Amino acid sequence: MKNRAFHPLYSIPYAAWILLFVIAPIALIVYYSFFDLSGDFTLVNYKNFFSAVYLKLTISSFWYAFLITFFSLLFAYPTAYFLTKTKHKHLWLLLIIIPSWINLLLKTYAFIGLFGLYGPLNALMEVTGVGRQQLLFTDFSFVFVSVYIFIPFMILPIFNALDKLNPALIDASRDLGADAWTTFRRVIWPLTINGVKSGVQIVFIPALSLFMITRLIAGNKVITLGTAIEQQFLVTQNWGMGSTIAVFLILFMFIVMLFTSGSERGTTVNGKIK
Repeated sequence: MKNRAFHPLYSIPYAAWILLFVIAPIALIVYYSFFDLSGDFTLVNYKNFFSAVYLKLTISSFWYAFLITFFSLLFAYPTAYFLTKTKHKHLWLLLIIIPSWINLLLKTYAFIGLFGLYGPLNALMEVTGVGRQQLLFTDFSFVFVSVYIFIPFMILPIFNALDKLNPALIDASRDLGADAWTTFRRVIWPLTINGVKSGVQIVFIPALSLFMITRLIAGNKVITLGTAIEQQFLVTQNWGMGSTIAVFLILFMFIVMLFTSGSERGTTVNGKIK
């Protein structure tokens, strides 16, 4: 039975969605970035972005996004590998993903209660003799909560890559005398790198634009590009500068997507190794 030819009308809903919810918002952001507080056309916003303040802010955002992505990957990869070896792997994966369905604000307030000066963690430290500590409004609490929120999104693509890995390749490596570390380094890791790239993409890009967690968990001690955009739009009402920061944020996200794209290898399709 021959496949029906693709009709151009089928692409209209997709094209309309892209136009209305992707291209149009980006075009508006670019448009507003060329105006100052008085509504006059200007390039000052772009000049200001390259000042020491915003360059420092950009470096800080990339640093925190890197930390969040690094620790997410550090815990997600062995977790995903362990899940692929369990009997009910999809059930365990579901249990890991379920917390991501909970509203982000609710999870953030839950950690405020846990890390609070009179929360259970501080109560435990007081009982053990450590004493109460200020856990909130620190870099540790910010990174910890962010990693907790993003780690399911890192585990899922890595799990899929490991689950589709052809076991014959691992057996061949061991038959040739490679130990466990060499097999991982020369076979498993290269063949699952695209799953890692997808996880990095899913985590790093939104980590660049965090603003709610920075406010509630880190206070004013952590300021990212997302926080700066929020301040420009809601506090100073400088839509032009806020849009300019958003333009560069979109550019950074596009660059990250370019570096984290790739094709799949090492999987089995119709009995053949790709």
